[in-house]
Amino acid sequence: MITLTKLKKDGNDETFILNCDMIELIEEKPDTIIRLSNGKHFVVAETSDEVIAKIIEYKRKIYR
Repeated sequence: MITLTKLKKDGNDETFILNCDMIELIEEKPDTIIRLSNGKHFVVAETSDEVIAKIIEYKRKIYR
C-alpha cells in the first residue's frame, strides 16, 4: 500500500492509501492519472516517477 495525494477540483486535496497491486496504468497529461484494474482512476499530485519510487519502496519493505 502506498500513500498518495488525490487532487480534487475544489482544491481540498486529500491523502489516501492505494493498493499498488491494483495499478494497471500510470499516465501524465500533465496531471498524473492512475488507472486501476477495476476501471477506477485517480488524479494525483505525485509524478509518475514518484509513484514508481513509492511502489519500489513498498515492495522492498514487504519482500525483505
